[in-house]
Amino acid sequence: MSVALFMAAVDQTIVATALPAIQYELDAPVNWSGWTITVYALGQVLMMPVAGRISEQFGRKKVFVSAAVLFTGASLACGFATDIYLLVVLRAIQAIGGGAFMPAATGIVADNFGHGRDRALGMFTSIFPIGGIVGPIVGGVFTAFWSWPGIFLVNVPIGLVLIALAVRFLPASQPRESGRVDFSGIALLGLLVITSMFGITYLGSGDTSLLSPVFLACEGIAVVALVCFVRHAKRHPAPFIPFELVRGRGFGVMNLINLCYGAAALGFGALVPLYAEDRFHIKSLEAGTLLTARAIGSICVAALAVLALRRTGHRLPMLVGFLITAVGLAAMYVVPRGLPPYLWLSIAAAVSGIGMGMSVPASNNASLQLAPEKVAAIAGLRGMFRQAGAIISISVATAVIARSSDAGLAQAHILLTFAGLMIAVLPLMLLVPDHRGSW
Repeated sequence: MSVALFMAAVDQTIVATALPAIQYELDAPVNWSGWTITVYALGQVLMMPVAGRISEQFGRKKVFVSAAVLFTGASLACGFATDIYLLVVLRAIQAIGGGAFMPAATGIVADNFGHGRDRALGMFTSIFPIGGIVGPIVGGVFTAFWSWPGIFLVNVPIGLVLIALAVRFLPASQPRESGRVDFSGIALLGLLVITSMFGITYLGSGDTSLLSPVFLACEGIAVVALVCFVRHAKRHPAPFIPFELVRGRGFGVMNLINLCYGAAALGFGALVPLYAEDRFHIKSLEAGTLLTARAIGSICVAALAVLALRRTGHRLPMLVGFLITAVGLAAMYVVPRGLPPYLWLSIAAAVSGIGMGMSVPASNNASLQLAPEKVAAIAGLRGMFRQAGAIISISVATAVIARSSDAGLAQAHILLTFAGLMIAVLPLMLLVPDHRGSW
């Protein structure tokens, strides 16, 4: 499970370092080069809840192995892509496999770790920051000493080993739910996610107006799809996303918290290196290592937070963690005096990482313990809301920066806004059902 999650985490960050090489060698327009990242995020947003549901219907192991095969095959094909348009299509296919890893893996761990599953699931928290550290480094090495296809081809031997290990060692899992696949619900959710996220991403280009016909049409279609999806979930006898997981007791507030967390904590990760370059004129290589400082801070705290989770419950670490994350974000707004900007930003990034490492294990488990029999579906929804929040915040921030006369100062105000969002979420945590002990 850890190998699969690590591989998916690395692939979220590894491509960013190779974008200039991809653009140059494939003679690609800059907007289509960026879509190699955007389409991967969109694919994951859509696939996470779908994978969570179908793993309940067809068995966790089957979905997990199928995801590994698809991810590995798509990675191989990406390495041999000859134009940017084909690469974008293959990245979308790769995202389907990568997005299915987390829900299926969560279900497998929950099924097989018994009373220790809360701690096992919490330890997943430390895998993604490690992938965030390794991804940019590996991407830079492959781009500098080989070529951009290496960032995809490196997944192939790892994926083959992963498939062999999964087939050999993962225990067989039986379907937990019967019935036909809810294709109508999947289609409505797909239309909702793709149109809304595409419209917001389209808005992120600097010369796009809020009154743009493309933006308004996309968001209008998304609103209609949302209404139809809600009606479908209420009326269908076996919807692929049960309505109680969207707005039921505890679930509604956790989905909103996850959306805000994705916007503030995950969205800021994509902006920090650019902020360091634009406002403090820090070199790009040093600016990228600020994310390493954040990841180290998260890793140092995550394991301790997991071990203490049964004593603290969910609310306390979430409250303290979100508050610390907000402090780290707000500190980046301040112009340091007497300290080099790089050192100050590294400290602030590490502080925000500490807050993330403290809060994420608790927030991961807070909704899972409400319905332990549906852990895969819940994990898929959690990932969808977080990724959607990140895409929204990055697209809106990009639009603001593109329209600003001082990009560095604009980003400083965005970081301060993110800190305010983390503070604004704190009262919602009082509505989260608390839980102590194993579940």
